[in-house]
Amino acid sequence: MTGSYPKKIKELPLYDGRFDAYKLEAKDTDVLFASYPAGTSIPPHVHDTDNHGIITKGELILTVDGSEHRIGVGEWYHVPAGIEHSAEFEIETDEIEFWFKSST
Repeated sequence: MTGSYPKKIKELPLYDGRFDAYKLEAKDTDVLFASYPAGTSIPPHVHDTDNHGIITKGELILTVDGSEHRIGVGEWYHVPAGIEHSAEFEIETDEIEFWFKSST
């Protein structure tokens, strides 16, 4: 199966059906369908999860290790576990977030 999904998504099992898809079983993973109002600011913090996300509306301004990245609609981002990061949303934004718990 092809696609522009991150490696972590591609490691999920394939769906056994009439179309191609990766099947998410939520064990050890949180899937968040998040909405952020314009002007939302999330200060620097750290997660113990390996986070991947895709913007479905708006834009995420993600700062990781002092480097700012603007993530737009249809773009994936990745924040490894234990890495400090912050987020800003100048405009109303929706995203799907995958928080993968450590397998160690």
